[in-house]
Amino acid sequence: MASKTPKALKGGGLEKVMYTLKTARRIGVKASAKALTAHNACKACGLGMGGQKGGMTNELGEYPSVCNKSVQAQSTDTQAPIPHEIFEHPLSELQELDGHNVEHLGRLDTPLYKAAGDDRLQPMDWDAALALAAERFIACAPKRFFAYASGRSSNEAGFVLQLLARAKGTNNVNNCSYFCHQATGVALHNAIGTGTATVQLADLDQCDLVILVGANPASNHPRLIHKLRGVRERGGQVLVINPVREPGLVRFASPKSLRSLIAGGDEIASDYLQPKAGSDLWLFIGLAKAIVAAGAEDRRFMQNHTEGADAYLEFIEQTGWDTIGQATGLSRESIEAAAEIYAQSTHTIFAWGMGLTHHRHGVDTLEALANLSLMRGMVGKPGAGLLPLRGHSNVQGMGTIGVKPVLARDVIERFEKQLGLSLPEDTGMDTMACLNAAHAGDIDMALVMGGNLLEAAPATDWAKTALDMVGFKLYLTTTLNRGHLHGADHSEQLILPVRARDEETQPTTQESMFSYVRLSDGGIDRLTNVRSEVDILATLGEQLPLQGSFSFTPFRQHRELRAAIADTIEGLGALKSIDDSKQEFHIPGRALHKAEFATPTGLARFQVPAVPSHSETGEFTLMTLRSEGQFNTIIYEQEDSYRGMQHRQVILMNREDMHERNLSDGRKVDVRSQQGSVKDFEVFGFDLPRGCLAGYYPETNPLVGTQVDPRSKTPGYKSVAVTIEIHS
Repeated sequence: MASKTPKALKGGGLEKVMYTLKTARRIGVKASAKALTAHNACKACGLGMGGQKGGMTNELGEYPSVCNKSVQAQSTDTQAPIPHEIFEHPLSELQELDGHNVEHLGRLDTPLYKAAGDDRLQPMDWDAALALAAERFIACAPKRFFAYASGRSSNEAGFVLQLLARAKGTNNVNNCSYFCHQATGVALHNAIGTGTATVQLADLDQCDLVILVGANPASNHPRLIHKLRGVRERGGQVLVINPVREPGLVRFASPKSLRSLIAGGDEIASDYLQPKAGSDLWLFIGLAKAIVAAGAEDRRFMQNHTEGADAYLEFIEQTGWDTIGQATGLSRESIEAAAEIYAQSTHTIFAWGMGLTHHRHGVDTLEALANLSLMRGMVGKPGAGLLPLRGHSNVQGMGTIGVKPVLARDVIERFEKQLGLSLPEDTGMDTMACLNAAHAGDIDMALVMGGNLLEAAPATDWAKTALDMVGFKLYLTTTLNRGHLHGADHSEQLILPVRARDEETQPTTQESMFSYVRLSDGGIDRLTNVRSEVDILATLGEQLPLQGSFSFTPFRQHRELRAAIADTIEGLGALKSIDDSKQEFHIPGRALHKAEFATPTGLARFQVPAVPSHSETGEFTLMTLRSEGQFNTIIYEQEDSYRGMQHRQVILMNREDMHERNLSDGRKVDVRSQQGSVKDFEVFGFDLPRGCLAGYYPETNPLVGTQVDPRSKTPGYKSVAVTIEIHS
């Protein structure tokens, strides 16, 4: 199938305006207007908007702060219920549906049960479903249970989920950050004592340079593009570092700017570096070398506010340009030119996505990025700092309120003191460790709240087996996805339909990537047979034989829940009064506008990579990536209009590599790795470095291995050694 010429591509544009209008009409004008203007936080990326300032307004009062992703998210939740006739089909037939078709079956509005060995999902009434869930939950041994949550849910639901697991006696509770930004949290904590963004949204209006690395906000965080346009309009620069030359990062036609639409878009990147996949660590070392050679480092800041600088400077001195060039595929001159842009800046914000974290050396890479920012004192002042681009609207909130396998000692003590509940002391399992345990037959029950664990995981066939080895799976979800249809051929599972964020009968809260906590009113009625996640979890908790006076029953009231969170989680004290005050807030101590760091010495810390190792080597290195028509694992549309691809079974390839192999656009290939293979994919030429391939996630996840970064426990989704076999 033909693709568009990449030179003609751009982000945004009139077609996105028309898509939004088409989607709004499909939803219904009244329903879409209500969904987008209600006082509820946006359901899409972690940039955040909505809440008490109103549906399409951000924390700065900017309106309209809405994007295509916001509309797409609403389109899923406003679907009609799935017809019960669908469940008359055997599981084998439903498994033939692709992700797009499954997500568009409609909203789930009845509990579904599948017995072990059965081949159908059977509708079930709520009383029987909750009784079964409670029976399996109580019977399961604590060490043979794990809980997992996506960033779709509220802080309140996440707090009850992790408390439920710990009250049962296990710390096997985690969230989707282990498949996205865990490397960020580990690296930033090592460098500056905090694992979150050091900037607020307002800082993006004060910087003169944004260095955007390993991210494609044109597709995944469209409202950030408007901030990047603002940087360029006031004379600043945007340095993009990404192996794939993304059209939306070159030019973007803002749908809310008539001038931009008429002009065919605005220039976003002032400079664009395309290193080989997985080589950013060496690029950051090269940029640091060039900064030192130019005498552009801030020696006063380094001396007064950091430690370990001498060791790092010695390390970069010993790393040769030949090594850097070989690893990155970039010339010394191009790296020095980029370093000059950085050297001229007085207020730089570094922003990045999973192009940095999805590697088996992700923590090392992020520590090198932090080093680069510290060299010029770009952390600890307004208009400068570090900005991880969170992919879901409340994934950061999940970590904040304790949905993770390890809690700090002081948090545990507050839990035990304020709640009167003893917590387990052992270290819980991260997401991949849970799946490994499942694959080994050591997990009897999994509670999965939101998300699509199967298709977020690497090694899809292996993950199916792992999940099928779990005796009983309990899913809490708004819609079905392929993760509910696969990995259950021989095992038992129960799928419970839950309210979306704006359907909750009581207010909930969410946290953005800027550590801004919003209050969502809920209150929209769409379906009659769905329940709150909090209510379901509290029901399970009430069945536990707990010691002392602690009870889950009061937590059915979200106001009581928020009071408990305020008493136990540092920085969230304002939740205790938010029901009455309606005052949303930044979590204190997160934004670093002064050079004061939460490390034992109060100094930021340079980190020296132990032994930098190149990415996996093979004929090619494959990167998995998302399309403009998807959000995380949700496929809203098959076409990727920004890259000119008409479907998702494609491999993007350097045109010179194609020419050497006599490949033309649309030629069928099979792709193989040590982990698995995908077949009958069409190859298309695209602007990316030689030796690099790109394919859509989760379609190419069967190629991704189960090996992880030893420190973040994140798989290497974007540095997969593969070979291709050309169809004759």
